[in-house]
Amino acid sequence: MSFNIQHCRNFITGEIDFDFFAQAIASTGADIIGLNEVRGKGADPEYEDQTSILAEKLGFSSYFSEAIAFDGKNPYGNAILSRYPIISAVTEGIPDPAVKTGKEYYETRALLKAKVDYAGGVNVLVTHFGLNTDEHLNAEKTVLANIPDSRCILMGDFNMKPDSSVISRISARLNDTAGVNDGPMPTFPSDKPDRKIDYIFVSEDIKVREAFIPDLIVSDHRPCIAVLDI
Repeated sequence: MSFNIQHCRNFITGEIDFDFFAQAIASTGADIIGLNEVRGKGADPEYEDQTSILAEKLGFSSYFSEAIAFDGKNPYGNAILSRYPIISAVTEGIPDPAVKTGKEYYETRALLKAKVDYAGGVNVLVTHFGLNTDEHLNAEKTVLANIPDSRCILMGDFNMKPDSSVISRISARLNDTAGVNDGPMPTFPSDKPDRKIDYIFVSEDIKVREAFIPDLIVSDHRPCIAVLDI
């Protein structure tokens, strides 16, 4: 599952609600979950260790990957939750553009690289691309440089539609799991999804049984799920 959780903000009530998110994740039966927009333990009280809180409620292993520390003291980034042990996990920073030419909000991004102890080891990459084209190009370069040759799952909020040239180049290396379906799999906004910006890609040696978007209004994004044979 790939899921942008908007720091566990309940889309309906607007409140931070860990039980709501843990129950939603558990209801899907997902084994490996990549999370975007996750808060880490920071100086301000609203910056709790959200990854560990969700992992404890689910009984899963976890790793938080800091992309940026707001005000230098409040970590924010991506995370992985796994029903199986996490063998290793590291954070690869995505460089900010040297010259910012876009008009949208900029934020430093990162790539989470983990190995999960399932079927001899599975490589899981989790990322969240920025909103501007120059950010996309830096993120694409970082991701492509870190994709292993086999047993790889790449997922996250890419902030791009499927017809993007960046998505096309990533799809040349990995298969978009949505390809098993006819038609779009919109994920945003969660109440009336009209665009696909969340993805799960896999290497050629992983078979996609099924891909779907559950009818869950939990965050501002809907989760994206793929059932895989590894």
